[in-house]
Amino acid sequence: MGGRDTSEAHRAATPLELLFDLTFVIAFGAAANELAHLLAEGHLGSALLGYSFATFGIAWAWINFSWFASAYDTDDWVFRLATMVQMLGVLIFALGLPDMFASLDHGDTVDNRVMVAGYIVMRLALVFQWLRAARQDPPRRAACHKYVTTLLVAQAGWVALLIAQTSVAVTFVWVAVLLLVELAGPALAEKLHGGTPWHPHHIAERHGLLVIIALGEGLLGTAFALGVMVGPEGPGWSVDVVVLGLAGTALTFGMWWIYFILPMGGLLERHRERSFGWGYGHIPLFGALAAVGAGVHAAAYYLEHHSVLGTTGTVLTVAVPVGLYVVLVYGLYYQLTRVFDPFHLLLLAGTAVVAVASVVMAAAGVPMVWCLAVLALTPWVTVVGYETVGYRHGEDSLDRL
Repeated sequence: MGGRDTSEAHRAATPLELLFDLTFVIAFGAAANELAHLLAEGHLGSALLGYSFATFGIAWAWINFSWFASAYDTDDWVFRLATMVQMLGVLIFALGLPDMFASLDHGDTVDNRVMVAGYIVMRLALVFQWLRAARQDPPRRAACHKYVTTLLVAQAGWVALLIAQTSVAVTFVWVAVLLLVELAGPALAEKLHGGTPWHPHHIAERHGLLVIIALGEGLLGTAFALGVMVGPEGPGWSVDVVVLGLAGTALTFGMWWIYFILPMGGLLERHRERSFGWGYGHIPLFGALAAVGAGVHAAAYYLEHHSVLGTTGTVLTVAVPVGLYVVLVYGLYYQLTRVFDPFHLLLLAGTAVVAVASVVMAAAGVPMVWCLAVLALTPWVTVVGYETVGYRHGEDSLDRL
């Protein structure tokens, strides 16, 4: 484990990494399902708090593995078995999500026992991997040990918080502190001790693959809603079914398109020092993507008449995460390029107009399915703007870099 070559040509995700990512299909699905349930019941506060907590835990578990693997993936039998243990930890974590959401909704304390147990399993394997790298890569031993120290300190904090059984308010004050410890670990290791040999193109591909997994929640939500409409208790096949299917697919496809406009691998290779803002910025982006699927799922509850939300509230459950996602994509672009392009403000303004129009239509009494059809055009403002004019701006920015 002497460290991978940061300039290795044609570095790509491995079959093991793709297998590892499948566990996050389950984790994101569990979080989105719980979010949709609470939104449909009108419990907005507990829904957003629980979902934010869950998606950070999901994304952070993935980041911990993926950045380590980018630097030290030997793909030997030891690495493979350690990865299998981490996969088990992700599944345990996902099993604990319903209990955590339920405790926020009905209890006085946060029940994250199973989630913490999942992280303990994941981190036993990850700490073992970092210690192995520290022993076999002496020039980067200090960085590896820094990762080990912060991982152990953070995990001890989570266990102590679990034992303390404090109120929800006090718990999340300490959660904020522990999240700072979690986020500070990689920054201290990479900036103070020379860092690790992660591969920029590999990391860009890995983040793109998880974006695709999170996008799958939008398609699942669409399929669920369509199933309600054509099921035995639904109205059956109609124009609305076709419109909803096209809207859900177009929305997911448009969000995919705008993420992959920017050649992120090349920019990360040129500016490795900008990786933290870019990498950490993906945490809310992953959450926004999965929340779009949860919103469409909530729309299915509305169609089943199992939701306390009206048409406007239902459309907002999709419109808000879609808008957040688009803003975050532009934010990631700026984080890597540090180039301010006024044309982007025009595209964002057009995006906002389309999103707001869908909500206004809902408030005016337009059927929910048609409001979602208009909302599906939101990412396409950027697609059309880029394919007609914006790509020239992008080329100029890349030339300057």
